[in-house]
Amino acid sequence: MRPAARAEGIAHGGSLAEARRLFPGAPEPFLDLSTGINPHPYPFEPPTLEWLTRLPEPADLAALQSAAARAYSVADPAMVAAAPGTQILIGLIPRLFPLRSVAVLGPTYAEHAPAWARAGARVAHATTLSALAAAEGAVLCNPNNPDGSRIPREQLLALADQMAARGGLLVVDEAFADLEPDAPSLAGALPYPALIVLRSFGKTYGLPGLRLGFALAAPARASAIRAALGPWPVSGAAIAIGRIALADDAWLATTTHHLAAASSRLDALLTQAGLTILGGTRLFRLACSDDALATFTSLGRAGLFVRRFPDHPTWLRFGLPPTKSAWHRLHAALPPERPGGLCPLGPPAKG
Repeated sequence: MRPAARAEGIAHGGSLAEARRLFPGAPEPFLDLSTGINPHPYPFEPPTLEWLTRLPEPADLAALQSAAARAYSVADPAMVAAAPGTQILIGLIPRLFPLRSVAVLGPTYAEHAPAWARAGARVAHATTLSALAAAEGAVLCNPNNPDGSRIPREQLLALADQMAARGGLLVVDEAFADLEPDAPSLAGALPYPALIVLRSFGKTYGLPGLRLGFALAAPARASAIRAALGPWPVSGAAIAIGRIALADDAWLATTTHHLAAASSRLDALLTQAGLTILGGTRLFRLACSDDALATFTSLGRAGLFVRRFPDHPTWLRFGLPPTKSAWHRLHAALPPERPGGLCPLGPPAKG
């Protein structure tokens, strides 16, 4: 386990301005495959004027939190706090529940470690689950981003017990769990006193600009989060759309099936081009190659933007193409069929 460096200006996927800066002569429109967002958004009705001209009523917010409790198998809506995206929760939780030392299981989503460091915690990067137990608090993503690895539920609950025994905290970011039927969610295990689970709405439902996410925790912790966010934590549009989408089990089941087929298709396409699949979820695939930089550059010049990782130069992450023509563009821009390249920097084991 090693200390975490403080990070400023963390790079994320989804920046088409960055894509155009790197590849100014690329054909438009740019095809953005750098994010892990559902390319097929939930089909909601256009917002009414009332969503935008009135402050949300407390009863409407309560109804949204009840819908989230049902969707995430949480026993009591009092254990749900709605927020304008999980990103704000990542920064808020360390300030609300300060700890002296926190270990982050990685490599993973890059915002967790600096959020705890800004709150004054001594932060370390851990590469195994057992290494987390030495810290006062622990943070991990399950399924993990970017490799999609999963940790069994029983191991996570044992870790939560260890955190509770020392007055610590376990934060489990389940941003990519909704579309993974085999993902070992801890939401249904609440209320654990030392556990906070994060769930993202925008990734699953393809509506990241709506800014909606949830913290799931024991009632006292959830209440503290709601109080810190204030009386109108999310917009009227987010409440209205979120309530409908979270209750639409048929859409979620159909989408899960379709995205499973799409991710398998992407695996085949990348493997044919000589990349090695390291893992992923139904919303993204992590691949590696000794020619990763050349592939990133070739795709960029063709107007396709994928995610690269400066700390892991053989890695590339691919989101799902949204349309038939987008699939054709990706196929045409990838290297011709060839044997798989070397993959010297595979992700570490999490167990």
